Amino acid sequence: METVKNAANYISESVQQATTGASKEANKNIAKDSNASLSTRTSAGIDAVKDKAKEEKHNAKGEAHKEAAKN
Repeated sequence: METVKNAANYISESVQQATTGASKEANKNIAKDSNASLSTRTSAGIDAVKDKAKEEKHNAKGEAHKEAAKN
């Protein structure tokens, strides 16, 4: 039963990682948009950095669940 739970958690973390990755890319594009205001670009840049950290966190958690599911 624990293996199934770990597999489900791995899938959940993978989905969250993908979602955060997409948000990061969108924020990066906004930060690069010369037509956006400076405050919008700055905010998007900060959000992209935060999204990158979250993406890495979800990846690490996912890998831990994946390894636990193997055992």
